[in-house]
Amino acid sequence: MKTLYETRATARAGRQGQVSTDDGLLDVALAYPKAMGGSGLATNPEQLFAAGYAACFSNAVLHVAKIGKVAITEAPVSAVVGIGANDAGGFALTVSLEVNLELPQAEAEALVRHAHQVCPYSNATRNNIDVKLSVNGAVLN
Repeated sequence: MKTLYETRATARAGRQGQVSTDDGLLDVALAYPKAMGGSGLATNPEQLFAAGYAACFSNAVLHVAKIGKVAITEAPVSAVVGIGANDAGGFALTVSLEVNLELPQAEAEALVRHAHQVCPYSNATRNNIDVKLSVNGAVLN
């Protein structure tokens, strides 16, 4: 693979510290969410992952729409990321991507399925994280 872009982020003290990128565009405090016994007063890795996946998947939908000459200018995506203990004594993530498109349902579903094959986050998580897709409220199988 020829790398088109690369970035670096550094976390200083895990979930109770700070994370920043080398260019300074991202510099945020981290805290455990209240549901995990923390203060909930700062962002957490799951929120950052959800934001990144939602933005990337939205762009993948727009990309495949453009290639397919489907006239849409927005592709709202909400990513719901969960964390929990796995059977091996570690932790695992779950993801649900909720896509809303102002298109006929069959066309919207086809775009989302294609985007799921194109999106780098989807490609990175495939067979590693359970990712569920829904389009306009309908769950895709």
